[in-house]
Amino acid sequence: MSPEESKAALIAILQNAHAGEYAASLAYDGHAKSVSDPAEKSDIRRILKEELEHRELVRGLLESLGAAPDPAKERKLALIGGTISLLCRIGGWFIPMYGAGRLEAGNIVEYQDAARHARGAGRPDMLDCLLTMAEVEWDHELYFRRKVESSAWSRVVPLWRIPPPRETIRAVSA
Repeated sequence: MSPEESKAALIAILQNAHAGEYAASLAYDGHAKSVSDPAEKSDIRRILKEELEHRELVRGLLESLGAAPDPAKERKLALIGGTISLLCRIGGWFIPMYGAGRLEAGNIVEYQDAARHARGAGRPDMLDCLLTMAEVEWDHELYFRRKVESSAWSRVVPLWRIPPPRETIRAVSA
């Protein structure tokens, strides 16, 4: 892939991530409101805060590439996040925990892919930020996976694919 193609791919991933982080924050707001355990509520609120921090970091990365968030993606994912927020309040405990874990697993890969494209685009300055976000997403996935595994439903509903160990995330920059 040429540096220009890598840059275009990186921008597309970051535009998706920017919109996705907002959708996640909306979903986590509903998720936090749906749980009764104060510790879980606090944990989900912390994760929500980290998703909003990622959104700001991604916005800065986009700006440094001379790009901006994609308004159509922002609207689409905000609608999805808002819908999930409402569904969390009626979906019980297991479904939001499961859905969050599965989505977070995908976010790890998204930021690793972004790091690969940043390298290909000649932007090694972005690697640490992108890979740190991948590591935080890994932590989020682990939190939700452990919650799901604590449920009897986990014996009926198959888990999503478990991500590779956290310490392998930075291998993308080697």
